[in-house]
Amino acid sequence: MREVREEEQAENPTIAAPAPPAEPEAGPGEIAPAAVRDRALSTRQLAWRRFKRHKLAIASGIVLLLIALATILAGFIARYNYHAIYTGGSLEGPSVKHWFGTDVIGRDEFARVLYGGRISLLVGISVALSAGAIGTFVGAIAGYYGSWIDNLLMRVTDLFLSMPFLVILIIASTALGGSLFDIVLILSLFFWMPAARIVRGLFLSLKEKEFVEAARVSGASNSRIIFLHILPNTLGPIIVTSTLNVAAAILTESALSFLGFGVQPPLPTWGNLLNDARPLQQVAPGLVWFPGLAILVTVLCVNFLGDGLRDALDPHQKVGAA
Repeated sequence: MREVREEEQAENPTIAAPAPPAEPEAGPGEIAPAAVRDRALSTRQLAWRRFKRHKLAIASGIVLLLIALATILAGFIARYNYHAIYTGGSLEGPSVKHWFGTDVIGRDEFARVLYGGRISLLVGISVALSAGAIGTFVGAIAGYYGSWIDNLLMRVTDLFLSMPFLVILIIASTALGGSLFDIVLILSLFFWMPAARIVRGLFLSLKEKEFVEAARVSGASNSRIIFLHILPNTLGPIIVTSTLNVAAAILTESALSFLGFGVQPPLPTWGNLLNDARPLQQVAPGLVWFPGLAILVTVLCVNFLGDGLRDALDPHQKVGAA
């Protein structure tokens, strides 16, 4: 029957082609699927347009991408391994052969900065992800259930916030040994509180909205309401907080390593490179400048990128300003 219809249309062009099936109409109180898709697309487009207006955030993202690629491809970019000792001399200045010079025992400083950046960025990203997950879970449970659960979880959060941060980190790092996993674990346990407070406030506001009441009336479970209905509406602030936590974790790890309590040698990080160069800053200032500039540029770029994401994902941003 379909072939006959196609033959008739070919012989007589005036016969219109069958119209595509229409989408089902929305019932009372429901939003049409096309409208949902259009609204989601419009939100993403507006966020992208707002982010594009933040030129500094775009430039920072590009610089961060280049730094990350350089650290990932350190084995291909650097001419030497970070632990290989160059027999030609120690404490050499920057040259064509050793771009950043050599350290006190003759290791190539450029290779050590690249490999150290790999560890520092890994610590920052791992801490941001793990602390964000912990804080999101605690804040979601506290904000959704309220009552004594909210009170208990927020008092635990206040307890962690009131602790002497650096002292606890030093004691914990000394007790655990200062491996890469230990540093990520310790920092994660002290970086989740801001995310928890932000997510809690958002849940307290969103759980009273009509779409949550509709989901509850339709028989949705609490876990479904939390993770499928409310949590997606809090992703913007969570992403911004996690981005800023990357910079804070890199700075904290660098401070711990500089004091000798972070990731321990021979594994290089920007912090312990600064610690190694501390007694040599008058003789070989490049050993201080290069890892220090790497920390400065990375942290600034992460903060600028976080500012751009905050402006782009701000639901109160005026549409006309986009």
